[in-house]
Amino acid sequence: MARIHARTRTYAAVAAATCALLTLSGCGAADMTKQASPYANAQGSRTVTLSVQSWVGAQANVAVAKYLLEHELGYRVDTVQVDEVPAWDALSQGRVDAIMEDWGHPDQEKRYVTDKKTIVGAGDLGVTGHIGWFVPTYFAKQHPDVTDWHNLDKYADQLRTAESGDKGQLIDGSPSFVTNDKALVKNLGLDYQVVFAGSEAAQITQIKQFAKERKPFLSYWYKPQWLFRTVPMTEVKLPPYKEGCDSDLAKITCAYPVTPLQKFLNADFAKKGGPAANLLKNFTWTTDDQNAVALLIADKGLSPEAAAGQWVKANGPVWKKWLPRK
Repeated sequence: MARIHARTRTYAAVAAATCALLTLSGCGAADMTKQASPYANAQGSRTVTLSVQSWVGAQANVAVAKYLLEHELGYRVDTVQVDEVPAWDALSQGRVDAIMEDWGHPDQEKRYVTDKKTIVGAGDLGVTGHIGWFVPTYFAKQHPDVTDWHNLDKYADQLRTAESGDKGQLIDGSPSFVTNDKALVKNLGLDYQVVFAGSEAAQITQIKQFAKERKPFLSYWYKPQWLFRTVPMTEVKLPPYKEGCDSDLAKITCAYPVTPLQKFLNADFAKKGGPAANLLKNFTWTTDDQNAVALLIADKGLSPEAAAGQWVKANGPVWKKWLPRK
């Protein structure tokens, strides 16, 4: 997803929430920038390694793909957590076989797909992603003009926190997420400080706490995301996105684009991965499908496998189309 750097403190409660969200790969799972899974790119074996991104929507994709590969096709599936950009290198080297959700990395795509040809596109996920700035809907109803970025400074005093000092706070998530927010705040001349929560789980914890206390907040957030069902949020209109307006971070003043999310496979795996590769190429579902599984994992406390199993049981007509023909 559009994401970036700057690490902040981590609380015990946040760590616990993060661990719960990352049970798909195991809290403290192998960092694939440093080591390889023993199952990745294993020639002639019925094993598959899937890259797991740190946000729960991506974990939902992997949970369902893993469940079907294991229960319908008889594969052993290994999952490993890799940040967005390092995942491309891991995929190129065959240390993972597939990325199930990419939010757009043109530089990596040119390097590995166009030039090196070590990665191939595996088609649309079927989900359209969008990043933006959001305020809670209860605050937007009280102050309708806050949804226009020109008026944000008017509310900076109400959005100050201990972390943002004398400026309004703009909450960002994981340091690994792609974000233009620091540049946008600077270039739009806004009286705000970008404060990183540290992870999606930590950001959700903060948003839920603000909502519980009916306090205003301004947050970097994205669709699809199950949290909208729990905490309704309204997007702040930034200057409209135009092709190429985000090419120079030093000059950027535009909103984030709407992005059809894509899947990518290791090129060798795409050719030799047999039924597993075919299933992953065929895997396409809706935003509602993804949110349903993500909600079960992150909000209802189901394990990824249990959440995937519940969805698979209820949605046979959808996933049976993904299975390779015998």
